[in-house]
Amino acid sequence: MNVQLSRRLFLAGAAVSAGASALPRKVFAQAAAPTGPFALPQLGYAFNALEPHIDAMTMEIHSQRHHGSFIANLNNFAKDHGVLANGSVPRLLAEWQQLPEAIRMGAKNSLGGHANHAMFWQVMTPGGAKAPEGELKAAIDRYLGGFDKLKADFNGTGGRLFGSGWVFVTVSKDGRLAIVSKPNQDTPLMDGQMVLFGNDVWEHAYYLKYQNRRPEYLANWWNVANWSRIGERYAAAKAGTLEI
Repeated sequence: MNVQLSRRLFLAGAAVSAGASALPRKVFAQAAAPTGPFALPQLGYAFNALEPHIDAMTMEIHSQRHHGSFIANLNNFAKDHGVLANGSVPRLLAEWQQLPEAIRMGAKNSLGGHANHAMFWQVMTPGGAKAPEGELKAAIDRYLGGFDKLKADFNGTGGRLFGSGWVFVTVSKDGRLAIVSKPNQDTPLMDGQMVLFGNDVWEHAYYLKYQNRRPEYLANWWNVANWSRIGERYAAAKAGTLEI
């Protein structure tokens, strides 16, 4: 992140702190009307619903502007390249090197950003279950050494990732789990893998509240993990129906 952007984020954070009491407590995120085949998904909860772990301003900027920019880019690309409008996001990502050369890198980055963030909003919730249960818990115990080890290894992988990117838990159709990291907006979908859940370690995901304290953000993120939804994603992966 450059100095000017860091300064803008810092000033925005200061403004949030000064005016936090003026934030509406029941304002929910509204997805923008699509102007093409790609649409910005709704969060399903208010911008401030994940506080104190993730602040309202971060959620608004992150979900509406950052994710929104990927949607706008994809719809612009799709105007002249119907392959984007006619393919599923997982297939387009798995075959991104076959996209038209003129849009290949831009579309790959925006497809990855869209898939990563659409997943991310799903796997968080206010006041959800604090730990995995059932088959998902058994898989975590079997493949990742248990819940505490999963958190430690996941946080360590995210903390060591240089620059910007994501840390994921992937899931195979037979239920096998693994922890991987990807730079920028890359995703395991590009390797034909399925994503169980992941965490965004770009600075825009945490800088207003945590500044450069990425490990603190990673540790606190588990307080908003949506284990009910992650369990549903695990079942969908085993059934072969999990998409993003």
